[in-house]
Amino acid sequence: MKSLVQTIIVLLVAVAILFYVNTQLNESSSSASSDTITVFNWGEYIDPELVDRFEQETGIRVIYETFDSNEAMLTKIQQGGTRYDVAMPSEYMIEKMKEEELLIPIDQSKLPNLQNIDPYFLDLPFDPGNQYSIPYFWGTVGIAFNPTLLDGQTFESWNDLWSPELKQEVILVDGAREVMGMGLNTLGYSLNSTDETELRAATDRLKEMGPNVKAIIGDEIVETMRRGEAAIALVWSGQAADIMYVNEDIDYSVPEEGSNLWFDNMIIPKTAGNVEGAHKFINFMLDAEVAAQNADYVGYSTPNSAAIELMDPEVTGDTRFYPTEEMRERLEVYQNLGPEKLGLYNELFLEFKMSMNQN
Repeated sequence: MKSLVQTIIVLLVAVAILFYVNTQLNESSSSASSDTITVFNWGEYIDPELVDRFEQETGIRVIYETFDSNEAMLTKIQQGGTRYDVAMPSEYMIEKMKEEELLIPIDQSKLPNLQNIDPYFLDLPFDPGNQYSIPYFWGTVGIAFNPTLLDGQTFESWNDLWSPELKQEVILVDGAREVMGMGLNTLGYSLNSTDETELRAATDRLKEMGPNVKAIIGDEIVETMRRGEAAIALVWSGQAADIMYVNEDIDYSVPEEGSNLWFDNMIIPKTAGNVEGAHKFINFMLDAEVAAQNADYVGYSTPNSAAIELMDPEVTGDTRFYPTEEMRERLEVYQNLGPEKLGLYNELFLEFKMSMNQN
């Protein structure tokens, strides 16, 4: 009997110790979570000084990770292995994430700096009322080119890229929507076409440009153009701005047939472990001074009206990067095409890339 009582006492003590240790671990985890946020963003898409400043002002440590495509970002958040608190996807991906219930609603009462955003960029079709996303940057897809390497040639039309004189002169960004969109634009079709006949025609049209294509690459496009190793590139507007900052010979145009108007927004994924900290970070990035510094560093167009007032008028008045509302009328926003049609875009883009080996 005495032995049984001792055994029970030992078990109770062990349970008490385990309970204490578990409580301490939970408290430690909760404390760490409230003192840290994990931000998931595109590469080179924020001024590092601003991350340091946020940490100093709030005491919240920022763990910063990057992705190179919306699809890669989505996969990581779907997997749920990392508790991302803030991410910066594009508009069509925000639609998809809403459908998959991967987003936490934004509490706008915690974002007093939201008043700095130009109303044009709010309440857009991909997120009515900005329930789940807040504007970060916006821009276009167009052609960066070096007239000094092209005898002064300019590019008002996408079709100019098919000129026989441009053999091995063109670099394309490695993006299915961007390249397929260019093919669709040349034929007068929508960037969001799901018509298989139109998509086939666009693919065949792209193959005709094959001899002119020097490479299909990612972020390396910027350095390649800066060094004058290529004369023409299909790029996002911010990439063009980066190139032009170093090489003043470079110009940028959005062809007359139209192109993509894109928006990258800040969201709070379902994986968030520090929702309060996420709101603080988003509100910090909406501050006029912060947004102006960030736009100067990144080179993309800011939707922050208060920030624009603090920036160089030569920059914000450049319609190549801040197109007027009238100019935006001929631009299209990417829509979420669904997995089946997006898969078709990827397949046809791969078919085009494979055809390059035969040229």
